[in-house]
Amino acid sequence: MIRIPSVVVVVVLFLFGLSVSTSASRDYIRLPSEASRFFGTGDGGVHDNDDGTAGTRWAVLIAGSNGYWNYRHQADICHAYQLLRQGGLKDENIIVFMYDDIALNEENPRPGVIINSPHGSDVYQGVPKDYTGEDVTVGNFFAVILGNRTALTGGSGKVVDSGPNDHIFIYYSDHGGPGVLGMPTNPYLYAGDLIEVLKKKHASGTYKSLVFYLEACESGSIFEGLLPEGLNIYATTASNAEESSWGTYCPGEIPSPPPEYETCLGDLYSVAWMEDSDIHNLQTETLRQQYELVKTRTANDNSAYGSHVMQYGDIGLGKNNLDLYLGTNPANENYTFVEENFLRPHTKSATNQRDADLVHFWDKFLKAPEGSPRKVEAQKQFFEAMAHRMHIDESVKHIGKLLFGIRKGPEVLNIVRPVGEPLVEDWDCLKTLVRSFETHCGSLSQYGMKHMRSFANICNAGIVKEQMAEASAQACVRVPSGPWSSLQKGFSA
Repeated sequence: MIRIPSVVVVVVLFLFGLSVSTSASRDYIRLPSEASRFFGTGDGGVHDNDDGTAGTRWAVLIAGSNGYWNYRHQADICHAYQLLRQGGLKDENIIVFMYDDIALNEENPRPGVIINSPHGSDVYQGVPKDYTGEDVTVGNFFAVILGNRTALTGGSGKVVDSGPNDHIFIYYSDHGGPGVLGMPTNPYLYAGDLIEVLKKKHASGTYKSLVFYLEACESGSIFEGLLPEGLNIYATTASNAEESSWGTYCPGEIPSPPPEYETCLGDLYSVAWMEDSDIHNLQTETLRQQYELVKTRTANDNSAYGSHVMQYGDIGLGKNNLDLYLGTNPANENYTFVEENFLRPHTKSATNQRDADLVHFWDKFLKAPEGSPRKVEAQKQFFEAMAHRMHIDESVKHIGKLLFGIRKGPEVLNIVRPVGEPLVEDWDCLKTLVRSFETHCGSLSQYGMKHMRSFANICNAGIVKEQMAEASAQACVRVPSGPWSSLQKGFSA
């Protein structure tokens, strides 16, 4: 390895108009005010490409949940919006999907305000309400990505009207399961459909590169074995194809939210990439560098929480600087990324995404005055959530035994296909079997999406709609009542 004398480095930097901080407390390179001309621009989302043509930055932000116990997903999306606006993107190039039932929710201790960290500022102010409430749908999401205004149903009408030199950033935050992502309205968002939309977008020749950040349980399954190389798409996910993602800044954690909050404020993977972007000069930090630090901060490190952040698609795009997609905050131009100064893990605990609703109901119950209507409500919500979980779990197990036998049933339901293979061969079969189950057994909801792998395995085993319907009808005659009573007794004690 050839070592270049430090004096030579200083001379070269001086010739290019750069200066180096000599303070031992600072491990970064200072850039002159003219640096933006060299590294790119922050003017309204326009960025010069390598070939000298101007490309526009586009962003699609989507929170796929509703309900105050899911506060964190909309908080994530609002934070991302503020980051992009500070980076120079215009509202006309940022499309926001969120149910918008959090800021003014009666549970919110600060009406009209949403925060994404314990000491964070309001991230809700100014956020465009492009697609809210019942307009947050899979169909609208796909239409926006494809720039297809005629396919929209409601909303602002904004779409990604991109051209061949443009760069697109998509960020999704919500619950998920193997091969599926949640939405506040039916239907679910299936991986097979999403990949087909991305392929169609690529075939239209209306972008130069696309980056997809995905926060959800089993989020790796959305791209694993499905997203091919050659589409100029780079994706990172909060977890691999077999594990949960995690909420953070939750009641009882360190650090915890302000005492008046009874819900998680953010998600571990999402907070990691956004808090990094908040402080660094994105003109000098690459997608790959951010991926590595987010992976470090989100990893479980052999503890009881955390997940494996993954990357898929055209990994080579990781060399691109983040400002190509997120813009850059002028206030951070003097803070260049180096490995020694990225954010280190600081949380001492985290909450499994699927348990965040229980954490909310439990904290609400503990804080409510004894005998108050609020305490009774929290108790009821907790019991109903647990009863639903037991009903879904037992129903799926029972269906497996009815279809494959008492011994073989659990084995088939729990098959995990080799890494690199898609979850299911026939996505239409998966959708059909899920609909059949929900017709007889009720909605899977955000918790029940964990069983998508079981439904996929049933499809892969050759089970057809009629067989599934018959088994579901037998398995879901009634909701179990015994365990609910014992839970209530223990909870009250």
